[in-house]
Amino acid sequence: MEDIFDELFGVIQERKANPSPGSYTAKLLAGGDEILKKVGEEAIEVVLAGKGQSDTRLIEESADLLYHLLVLLASRDLTLDEVRAELASRRK
Repeated sequence: MEDIFDELFGVIQERKANPSPGSYTAKLLAGGDEILKKVGEEAIEVVLAGKGQSDTRLIEESADLLYHLLVLLASRDLTLDEVRAELASRRK
């Protein structure tokens, strides 16, 4: 069974290969540094949520950050497997 990260990353890669009008993901991928700004904004929102907001808010902001991070990886032609391999190498 494919996990949600693999599924979402597949959708992001599809939007990159075949941008559709009105797609937020396609807009981010075409927007140059826009994705970098979004990752930064979402990271700050995660920190703020972790500092004093509800668990629900922290989960929501974490989901936003993870989505935008996946878009950034796709924009650089990097993969989840590369991130997984890096994480695995750190477990030694």
